[in-house]
Amino acid sequence: MTKYIFVTGGVVSGLGKGITAASLGRLLKLRGLKVAAQKLDPYINVDPGTMSPYQHGEVYVTEDGAETDLDLGHYERFIDEDLNKYSNLTTGKVYWNVLNKERRGEFLGSTVQVIPHITNEIKEFVYRVGKKTGADVVITEIGGTIGDIESQPFIEAVRQISLEIGRENSLFIHVTLVPYLHGSEEHKSKPTQHSVKELQGMGINPNLIVLRCDRPLEASIFQKIALFCNVKPDCVIENLTLPNLYEAPLMLEESHFSEVVCRELGLDVPDPDLTEWKEMVSRINRARTHCVEIGLVGKYVGLHDAYLSVAEALHHAGFYHNVHINIHWIDSEEITPSTVDSMLSDLDGILVPGGFGSRGIEGMILAARYAREHRVPYFGLCLGMQIAVIEFARNVAGIRDANSGEFDEQCQSKVIDFMPGQSEDIDKGGTLRLGAYPCVIQPSTTMERCYGSQLISERHRHRYEFNNEYREKLSSCGLTLSGLSPDHKLVETVELTDHDFFVGVQYHPEFKSRPNKPHPLFLGFIEAAIKK
Repeated sequence: MTKYIFVTGGVVSGLGKGITAASLGRLLKLRGLKVAAQKLDPYINVDPGTMSPYQHGEVYVTEDGAETDLDLGHYERFIDEDLNKYSNLTTGKVYWNVLNKERRGEFLGSTVQVIPHITNEIKEFVYRVGKKTGADVVITEIGGTIGDIESQPFIEAVRQISLEIGRENSLFIHVTLVPYLHGSEEHKSKPTQHSVKELQGMGINPNLIVLRCDRPLEASIFQKIALFCNVKPDCVIENLTLPNLYEAPLMLEESHFSEVVCRELGLDVPDPDLTEWKEMVSRINRARTHCVEIGLVGKYVGLHDAYLSVAEALHHAGFYHNVHINIHWIDSEEITPSTVDSMLSDLDGILVPGGFGSRGIEGMILAARYAREHRVPYFGLCLGMQIAVIEFARNVAGIRDANSGEFDEQCQSKVIDFMPGQSEDIDKGGTLRLGAYPCVIQPSTTMERCYGSQLISERHRHRYEFNNEYREKLSSCGLTLSGLSPDHKLVETVELTDHDFFVGVQYHPEFKSRPNKPHPLFLGFIEAAIKK
C-alpha cells in the first residue's frame, strides 16, 4: 500500500518545508523507493499562473503543462522525477472543482459544505497522485503556517486520510523554528511547543519534528521538545541553515532522518547509497578560483525567487565546469543608452529570462544589442528570445519599428505576435502554450552542438510567437532559425551561429536542469562565458 507523508510548518513561514520534503524524497529514492511529491497551497488563486512574481516567486511548469508553486522545482531538482498536474492543488482549484460539480448536480441537491465536500475533494486529489504514479511513498507539503485560517480544510483532509489508511501508512512531519536569543545566549523551544499544541488541537500529532535553526542546537533542546511534544527522542531532527542547499539531504541523514521515517512507516528497505550525492556536494564545495560574471537582465530582480530555476540552472552549470557563478541582478528598467556600457561591460555573459508585459523591454533590447555587437555570450529564455529577435530586426534587418504585439498592439512590424488562429480576446489564466513540446534542431548550429541531438523536448510557458511573415527577411540578414516545431509552423529557437554563444529559445530549459545533470544549453552558455 502507498505510504503518505505530510509535511506541515509552524511558527513562521519560509522555514524550508519544501527543501525538507525534497531532501526526504531524495533520501527515500536512494533507498530504492518510488517517490511522488505534491504541494497543497491555501491561497484562493486557481493556480499561480496569474500571480505577480513579486507575490509568489517564479511559476514552475510541469511536463504536462501545469502552472505550479516554485517548491515543485525543488522536488524535481532533488528527487529527479517529473511531476504533473496532480502535484499542486490550491484552495481556488478545490472550490472551482466543487462548485462545478454542484452546478452539474453531482451532489444530488445536498447542501455543499466544507466537510465533507471540500475535504473530500482535497482527499481525492492526494490519493490520485499515488494512484497515477504508482508511488511507494507520496510526500505532501501543506503550504502556509499552522494556525492560518485558510489552511484548516487541508489539515482536516489529511487528518481524515490518516484515519482512513491507518497510522501505520501515514506520517506527519512538522517543521518549526527554534530561535536563538542573543541576550540570554540560548535557543528557545517554546515557539515549537506552541506550534505543536496548535497542530494537536486540530487532531494531528506529529511523528517527527524538524527544527530549523541558524546554529547547532544543544542536546537539552532535543530532550525538552521530545518530552513536551510527545515524540520519540530520535524523532526530533536538526535542520541547520546551510550555505549550499544541496547539502540538506546529507545533513538530515546524519540525524538518521530517512531511517527514522522508514522505521515509523514499517518500510524494510536498504540504506541509501549517498555516494553520487556526496561527490556532487564535494564538487560544489570544492574551492573554485575562477569566477564567471553573469548578468541576469530582468524586470523582477527585486525578488530573486522570481528567477529561482534560472539561478539554480546557472549554478548547476558552474558546478560542472568547476567555476563560481556570480549573478549580477540587473533591473532592465535601469539600462538606458547612456548607462548600458557601464552596466554591462564587466560581464562574461548576459541572460535575459522570461516575463510578461512591456515594462523594462527597451532595456532588455539594449542588453541584447550590447551582447551581439560586443560578442558577449547571450542566452535568451522565452521573452529573452523574443527580445533578441526584435533587436536583430531593428538594428540588423533595418526594420526600425519592429516590436511585439504584446508590447505595442498598433505596431506595423510585429516580428513577435499571436499566430493565425489565436484569439486576442482571451482570459489570462491557463491560455498559454504550456508544457512539453518537441523541437527539431537544425544541423551545424550551436543548438546541435550543445544538445548533441536533432530532436528535443522542452517545457513552454508563453502566448506570443515568432511571426512567420519575417522568417525570410531575418534569415537572409544572418539570423539562424535553429529550432522548429516538427511541422515547421513554429520557430522555437534562434541564434547567431557565427558567435560562440548567442542563442534564444522560446521555451524554459531551466526547468529541466538538475544539480547532478546540468542542462546542455546552460553548460554551453557558461562554457562560452568562461572563454570570454
